Amino acid sequence: MTALTSLTLKAALDGLKAKQFSSMELTKAHIAAVEAARPLNAYILETPEAALASAEASDARLAKGEAGALEGAPLGIKDLFCTKDVRATACSKILGDFQPPYESTVTSNLWRDGALMLGKLNMDEFAMGSSNETSAFGPVVNPWRIAGSNKSLTPGGSSGGSASAVAADLCLGATATDTGGSIRQPAAFTGTVGIKPTYGRCSRWGVVAFASSLDQAGPIAKTVEDAAILLKSMSGHDPKDSTSLDIEVPDFASFVGKSVKGLRIGVPKEYRVDGMPAEIEKLWQDGINWLKEAGCEIVEVSLPHTKYALPAYYIVAPAEASSNLARYDGMRYGLRAEGGNLTEIYENTRAEGFGAEVKRRILIGTYVLSAGYYDAYYLKAQKVRRRIADDFEQAWQKCDALLTPTAPSAAFGLGENSNDPIAMYLNDVFTVTTNLAGLPSMSVPAGLDAQGLPLGLQIIGRPLDEGTVFSIGGAIEKAAGFAGKKAERWW
Repeated sequence: MTALTSLTLKAALDGLKAKQFSSMELTKAHIAAVEAARPLNAYILETPEAALASAEASDARLAKGEAGALEGAPLGIKDLFCTKDVRATACSKILGDFQPPYESTVTSNLWRDGALMLGKLNMDEFAMGSSNETSAFGPVVNPWRIAGSNKSLTPGGSSGGSASAVAADLCLGATATDTGGSIRQPAAFTGTVGIKPTYGRCSRWGVVAFASSLDQAGPIAKTVEDAAILLKSMSGHDPKDSTSLDIEVPDFASFVGKSVKGLRIGVPKEYRVDGMPAEIEKLWQDGINWLKEAGCEIVEVSLPHTKYALPAYYIVAPAEASSNLARYDGMRYGLRAEGGNLTEIYENTRAEGFGAEVKRRILIGTYVLSAGYYDAYYLKAQKVRRRIADDFEQAWQKCDALLTPTAPSAAFGLGENSNDPIAMYLNDVFTVTTNLAGLPSMSVPAGLDAQGLPLGLQIIGRPLDEGTVFSIGGAIEKAAGFAGKKAERWW
């Protein structure tokens, strides 16, 4: 059975079409793997009965030759996505046992193409966190460990459950979301591939909102090709989301394996930050050398407003969060605490329902939007955001894509940074710029550090140019030879 769970999504889809095994066999193998891996805490809700019923339906369609693009493939779904009649909590107590009466557009697209759901995946509460420690269901554990140590490591956040599940072969791929790095940083920490597409490529309808102008759905997968296959199904115009782009969805997988000869790859000088570990610096240089060998031209570019990206992000994102989370008042759904009057009910519900990090960000957001501070903070942050986008526009005059590290370190121990919000926020230093500018960016596993932990490289592309990102990602994946490297099973 383990042979089936270790397959890539592409190999599994090919095997199903060739009738080498059934969706029922594939699904049962994954259900057994999920049950055995409960110490990782990647899944907060398992749906084996629904998965087996879907697998049976998929096998019937495969037998008739009516297979969809993802027919019979078992996936994990981040708990930020609403799933019809299946609990969706954003890993917060405030949503209680909320069971949406509707399906998110992204998951609807996946079911339309024949995929099936193994369960809902753990995450930081309301996607606010970089270590998956703010979840009301407890932290997720990274399947990777430091060589010779049994210390529990973070899988990154907020999509820690998605990254951990993919890395531990608990699904063939997973949905995730990225507001400031929540797909790419967990992918880097777990040796998986994660892509945040161009803002508007995937519908946000039915995805619990954190910061609406930054949130974007994308996949975490085992390989660059698997990520391309998943993104094609997840993408598409949705009239229910006013920010959804009404454009054709390319066949992203067709770009993987394409020659990158002649592409100009930008290396932003501002990403060489003080205190960056020598291993990250070396990995970055390795990536540059691999792309040179593949025929790319390397050019240095400048993104002068990069140093303002993190402060701007931590004004814009909490401001939007404070507005979005005002809907959780205990009146219509989710948790309701008792109180002597309406104000007390609101106060008690929010005090009991929201975790410390969510409260912190709501307070920051409410502060920067308040009278007298709006111009000084929020308006200024939006102007900086515009300048960051302009920096990228200038860079595209000189290059076709950018190459940077994904995260400033490998995975760290659970609890190591949880009392230091600033240290935690610094995990997003290389990733927030693309959310502020709405650009596609992908993390590809590119090596191991001295302790045997995975490290990732980030490729940033022009707006709507995911194709080039996938081509470069495929070239790095091939050169790095990371494919097949797995965490040693300890759970």
